[in-house]
Amino acid sequence: MPAASSKKSWTVYIVRCANGSLYTGITNNLASRIADHNSGKGAKYTAAFGPVKVVWKKRKKDRSAASILEAAIKKLSRKEKDSLIKK
Repeated sequence: MPAASSKKSWTVYIVRCANGSLYTGITNNLASRIADHNSGKGAKYTAAFGPVKVVWKKRKKDRSAASILEAAIKKLSRKEKDSLIKK
């Protein structure tokens, strides 16, 4: 990773897929990543169940912090994720 991109903030996000399921990811360019998901170029999961809509997001100062939060969210139950989204 180039040094310049390590200074960008990262975003942890949750999207709702067309089938109602949730997908959690991280990116340093949310608009581009959502466009990728919706064009079928994103994750295999969202390609299968898209299009997607952002339902929650939180910025973090670096990739490490974003990855830690992403992992924690992925461990939550669906009910817990729904509660997080409603906050």
